[in-house]
Amino acid sequence: MTKISVSSKFSVTSVTLVSLSFAAACSDSNSSTDSSPDAGLDAAAETATEQAPTITATTPVDGATSVVLNSGVTASFDLPMSGATLDATTFKLTANGVAVAGKVVYARSTATFYPATHLAPNASFTATITTGAKSSSGVALTTDHSWTFTTGTVVGAEPPVNLGTSSDFVILAKTGISTVPGSVITGDLGISPAAATYITGFSLAADASNIFSTTAQVTGKVYGADYTPPTPKKLTAAIGDMEIAFTEASARAPNVSELGAGNIGGMTILPGIYKWGTGLLIPTNITLSGSPADVWIFQIGQDLTITSDIKILLAGGAQPKNIFWQVSGLADLGTTAHLEGVLLSQTAITLHTSATVNGRLMAQTAVTLAGNTVTAPAL
Repeated sequence: MTKISVSSKFSVTSVTLVSLSFAAACSDSNSSTDSSPDAGLDAAAETATEQAPTITATTPVDGATSVVLNSGVTASFDLPMSGATLDATTFKLTANGVAVAGKVVYARSTATFYPATHLAPNASFTATITTGAKSSSGVALTTDHSWTFTTGTVVGAEPPVNLGTSSDFVILAKTGISTVPGSVITGDLGISPAAATYITGFSLAADASNIFSTTAQVTGKVYGADYTPPTPKKLTAAIGDMEIAFTEASARAPNVSELGAGNIGGMTILPGIYKWGTGLLIPTNITLSGSPADVWIFQIGQDLTITSDIKILLAGGAQPKNIFWQVSGLADLGTTAHLEGVLLSQTAITLHTSATVNGRLMAQTAVTLAGNTVTAPAL
């Protein structure tokens, strides 16, 4: 086997004649609030008192030294921010005045700048968030915020991708989840914004609360966007976190690119981030070898194809919760194939007859099952 190693009222009181006060009161009660000049003053006062966001913490901290070369740069805010205003034009990283290419991901009141490649060793960097960054209510930072740090020479351990509330589900999709009899699912299923009618082949039985359903094929609960609150809100949050996780996984700087020219059959792969601009084919068994804390991220620009009867094997204590398959195209598991890890697909996921997964299936379109076993990994 080939071994691969890797080193974000106003109110006016008017004096009037007593004899006219009743008529004035009647006139006031019939007036439209929207057309009153007072309403405009209310809005202006609200805007004027809206709090400007501030940055409460950064990573690395200002003045940090020996920062690892694969570090993301983060800023946390005291208010919810507009993610649309946090990008590489408002969150900048420079070295000696030269911009560093990268992508910004905003989630859970924290913005993270992920450099496109590992940072240069023994170099000084300046991170800046400009006043173009705004809160969710549209109020900008009052001033630019900058901090500096210096790198060392070491590539650090890669943290796992943050799944947020999407980790509450073993299967999560936006447009459909279908199966044929015989699937065995351990964990919760969810679909949104599509309704529960787009979960087919499961013979769902609604709970009396109508918050979830159950089925003999699922050891867990099944949630649809049209179920009783709080389910719709729960699913909206989970779908949002799933999409953020996909973006985060895609933004990490790779250790290795185009391994095996898109065919990694037969390889033993050590922890790290692997990137392909095209599809990835696994026609023979592969082994992911590492410790329980190690992380693998596979960034796949097109389809992922695992041939029938082929297995992803784990060695050395590697855990499926730390393995992430970020797939821009279709993820296709052949008959009796086996996958370990979290599958994040921008399009669809298809499992053929008797394929098995120890992990999660998360699709931004649909998941199609055919008598499969899917088990949520231990957290």
